[in-house]
Amino acid sequence: MVSSETRFAEFADIVGAENVLTTEEDRRRYAHDKLPYANYRARAGALVGTLPGVVLRPGSADEVQRIVRHAAKAGLPVIPYGSGSGVLGGTIPLEGEVMIDMQRMDRITSVDYENALVTVQAGMNGELFEAELNAKGYTVGHLPQSLTISTTGGWAACRGGGQESSRYGKIEDIVVGLKAVLPDGRLLEIRPLPKRATGPSIRDLIVGNEGTLAIITELTLRLWKQPEAEEVMVFALPKRAAALGLARRIMQAGLHPRIVRLYDERETASRTEGVAAFADRPVMANIVVCGEPGLVAAEAALVRSFAAEVEAVETETRPFDEWRATRYKSISKLWQDKGYYNDTIEVTVNWSRAAALYEAIEKQVPGICPDAHFSAHWSHVYPEGVCQYMTIRLPQMPQDEALPLHARLWELLEGETLAHGGSIAHHHGSGLFRGPWMDGELGVGMDLLRAVKQAIDPQNLFNPGKLGLPPRAGSIDPYRDRVDHA
Repeated sequence: MVSSETRFAEFADIVGAENVLTTEEDRRRYAHDKLPYANYRARAGALVGTLPGVVLRPGSADEVQRIVRHAAKAGLPVIPYGSGSGVLGGTIPLEGEVMIDMQRMDRITSVDYENALVTVQAGMNGELFEAELNAKGYTVGHLPQSLTISTTGGWAACRGGGQESSRYGKIEDIVVGLKAVLPDGRLLEIRPLPKRATGPSIRDLIVGNEGTLAIITELTLRLWKQPEAEEVMVFALPKRAAALGLARRIMQAGLHPRIVRLYDERETASRTEGVAAFADRPVMANIVVCGEPGLVAAEAALVRSFAAEVEAVETETRPFDEWRATRYKSISKLWQDKGYYNDTIEVTVNWSRAAALYEAIEKQVPGICPDAHFSAHWSHVYPEGVCQYMTIRLPQMPQDEALPLHARLWELLEGETLAHGGSIAHHHGSGLFRGPWMDGELGVGMDLLRAVKQAIDPQNLFNPGKLGLPPRAGSIDPYRDRVDHA
């Protein structure tokens, strides 16, 4: 058996000794992402999985290929790491895997203005990427709450969605081409072309694979000019159904709003204190249109006419302005730091089932824990349906009491989503934590995904145990604490 020291030396030959991290302090920083459950366990001094065996920091796609080839030869599992902003445990090691930190690959390599495309390395920080484009008068339109702490490759790996997805699309709509390293070390290239009719989309097999099938090294994304004009509208509505109906009307009329954010009564109340219009209309809708001035004026007029049909009252924009000023800050962490068990779960559902899904969950949460908080907003809307973004929060209590309640809340929210014909995830991905529901989500499609995994990664070396795919024999059971308590 090859010793760890020998392996480290061989990796150092690839990336340089300074880019091989072996100390416990260094490896502990990579032990989990921002999965709330992992944060709860960390409060008790516990890990969900293991420490990575070693952390490598490649500086090029060639170095990633060489790492993968060496790992495959040695039978070492690997996990690609962006900056750890995921909230589903997608980068948690389960058996001391080799962690491949992509953050040295951090620059824009080309901007093609004629074809409206930008090519960027997968490890570039999202905020720096968007700022560099903004300085040139452009945007890719992908603005997740994690913008400041995420990487471009991470966006694609987890099939993420930004806060302006109703206009620009989710990341799978923005990615036009990419490069990725396969488990045998080959470099897959998908050329950035408009559309194809050449069989199933290989691009869509890679976007969302979460490092289980390939390691994304480069992306080519759509590029948009910054909008010339914008109009912000904040409405107070009498009930949730009216707000959902307004959003559906807007999207099915063919408008392209920059922002559509609808809030239930609880989240509206927390954002509208002192705004008189919400006294008898307790539901808020924030609608923003942007683009060419003439189109903005026309779309704003249509939005206002649709709002009048559902008895909405337009009011001051302060609630939206305050949200925009803090849009990249995590509220969950503030609660977690105080000892609460705060979590967020985003799902999708068709318009025809949206109200029923919310009501079914709201009715059952108190039966799990009378003091649990449940609220929701709808912040990504499409012609066929909507993302329901839910917050659950358990009060401060001993962890052995909280974990089974947390597990039951997850089972309720994901189970009801499937029962209402929805999808268990909109933009956070599946990672580790959504594994138990992947068969319910994909059905026979999960057998197809397992077959693809087995065909291209027969040693199960690429991020094993994620996306509902099997872990390796002998790895840590990440659900042991949840299951034992539930």
